[in-house]
Formats: sequence, C-alpha cells, structure tokens
Amino acid sequence: MHQQMIFVNLATNDVAATTRFFTALGFTVNPRFPDDDCASVVISDTIVVILQSKRRFAEQTDKEIADSATTRETLICLSAERCEKVDELVGKAIAAGGTATGRVHDHEHMYGRAFDDLDGHTWEFVWMDPSPARG
Repeated sequence: MHQQMIFVNLATNDVAATTRFFTALGFTVNPRFPDDDCASVVISDTIVVILQSKRRFAEQTDKEIADSATTRETLICLSAERCEKVDELVGKAIAAGGTATGRVHDHEHMYGRAFDDLDGHTWEFVWMDPSPARG
C-alpha cells in the first residue's frame, strides 16, 4: 500500500544557513539535492521540507512570495511523542537561531510550543494525549 507523503516547500533567504538550522534540530538532509538553491530536509518517512532560494521558489508560482518575517503564510505543526520532546525540539530551535513565538499551550490533553525559523516561518511541536480520542 502506498503511504502518502507531504512535501512542504518553503522560500528561504539562505538555503545553507536554513539547512544547518534544521539539522541542528536533529533532522537529516537528503544528499540527492546538493544544490545552492535547494535542499531537502527529511523530518520523517512521510514528511519532507524542501528549502528553496527565493529565486528558485519564484520560478514555481505567479503569485508574490510572502515575506515570512512580517506575514504569516502558514503555521506548520508537527506532533511529538511526549511533552519533554516538545521542549527539547523547541530548545534546539532556539539554540540554533530560531525565535520562540506565541504562547505555550498547556492543557490537560495537549502541550505545544512554537518557534520561528531563520526566515520567520512558524513551526509548532505538539504532544496530544491519544486517550480522549479513544473514549
């Protein structure tokens, strides 16, 4: 059975610096994309982030590219297996040059924190207790 994947394409000011940022969070880079204008960051078996220079990104759209430092074009949210992992990943992001953003979501069945990457894209890691969903 085919497992569906998601490829999140993001415009970035500096592909190399943004690639280093995401590898500092513990993600890997697909070596098949060794290009100054593009990098492929593997988040999981089914989630890949394609980092593209703004020039390369602009070649794929007729629309204006949002300035992610001042405009929120998307909020990317990824799950974490426990609350401590949320804190660990956001801590790594901040240590690598990211900026904490938003407020901590600390509820009985959910815990989440967010950060902006080097280009201002907002990422959130969330742990959700699966037991309420099971009833």
